Amino acid sequence: MRNRIIEWSLAIVLAVAWTGTPVAAEDVAASLKVGDTLDTGNAQLAKDLLPPEILKHYEKGDYKNKIVSYPLGQAKWEKSFLEATEKNAGQLDVDERGTIVEKGSNKQSAYYYGIPFPVIDEKDPKAGVKIAWNQFLAYWYGGSSFNRTLVSMLSRKGIDREIVANGWFNFLDGLPPKYRQPNPNNLQSQFLGVSLKPADLQGTSSLTWRYREPDKRDSVWAFIPALRRVRAVSPANRSDGYLGSDISGDDGFFFDGKPEDFEWKLIGKHDALRIVDPNTVTGPIPIPPVPGGGWVVLTDLNPPTYGAAQPGWTGAPWAPTDAALAKRPMYIIQAIPRDKYYLYGRIELWIDAETWDGAWNRKFSWGGELVHEYQMQARVNHAAGDPNDPEYIPTSTMVWACAENFKMDRATLGGLRADPHSPAHRRVPIDAALFESTSLQKYGK
Repeated sequence: MRNRIIEWSLAIVLAVAWTGTPVAAEDVAASLKVGDTLDTGNAQLAKDLLPPEILKHYEKGDYKNKIVSYPLGQAKWEKSFLEATEKNAGQLDVDERGTIVEKGSNKQSAYYYGIPFPVIDEKDPKAGVKIAWNQFLAYWYGGSSFNRTLVSMLSRKGIDREIVANGWFNFLDGLPPKYRQPNPNNLQSQFLGVSLKPADLQGTSSLTWRYREPDKRDSVWAFIPALRRVRAVSPANRSDGYLGSDISGDDGFFFDGKPEDFEWKLIGKHDALRIVDPNTVTGPIPIPPVPGGGWVVLTDLNPPTYGAAQPGWTGAPWAPTDAALAKRPMYIIQAIPRDKYYLYGRIELWIDAETWDGAWNRKFSWGGELVHEYQMQARVNHAAGDPNDPEYIPTSTMVWACAENFKMDRATLGGLRADPHSPAHRRVPIDAALFESTSLQKYGK
């Protein structure tokens, strides 16, 4: 009963905080409704609901998607997460650097769990960084992961190059109690990536440790097979593309820059359309267990999700052809890097005001020109395990994550399955030794 009370109270908070104009459940905009397909014939009806550059894709016929319903009030979290969120609302703040601290002591919390700032005051000068932290905690809640993914680099001619890689993400903050681990190095997260294909990249691997201390830079190591050595590398190039692609280290799962490395500002809040998996927003998705622990979070309903994989497609090769659009309330926040050598001078993030899940990550040059955009499909939690005491895991039947380079008129798709049997697992047990630098040589051979 207490779980339901918390859910109701948070729903009320969101309803009160939302200041947009209410519309009928099936209305998206004037003359645009759920069930319509957004394309060249009606794109202008969505001019206030999409970033201008994305609207142009629909106007030109690059993108074409059906509009589906994804109403407020469907977000699912575990009891412990909801209780922690309720507790956080009265106990947490951020300091001048942007680190989460406890009210009163002004000290960094020993462990982050739950949404740290469920109630956002739009007049609060710290609102921007608080929203950024909310999106981190919402993602970390899904647990550590192991994926074998296909990274596809595309131009207007089609697929230029593809990389297959294994990736392990280990989160030391934000996990439900049963998944927490010892953390002697006071880390926030760890990542190990190992390239499997093509042959010229096989064995190339990298390891990153991110620390909880606000002023401590990431530790990064790399193994290059031609050199046959593990070397520490600078963490300052996280805005650069990964292995020649347009996906950067700070893209990650949507935005993975260290919050303290940026100056934040809340720009506003309004309804917007975002890319969604139509299957996950319309019904429950079965979540199979992984032998030995964890959950399969990308099901076998995994069609080709982009234009280049569709015979006869005439739009952008990277277009999200099997996905849909849904209207959601969005916070728009701005991040200015403190490092003047950072590749981008301004980043604008559109983040779901209920689920804290990122949708559009717009990147501008230091001269103010839009140059890149990381476009993300929504993550939707579904029940796994014991129906009387379920876990809620972000699950999809398809994946579409697109890093578009507007200057070069190209894009990189990440997270695609390398083959129908490639692992896509969350809340998996991972041996801490995997994230030692010695693993780079082991997996890089």
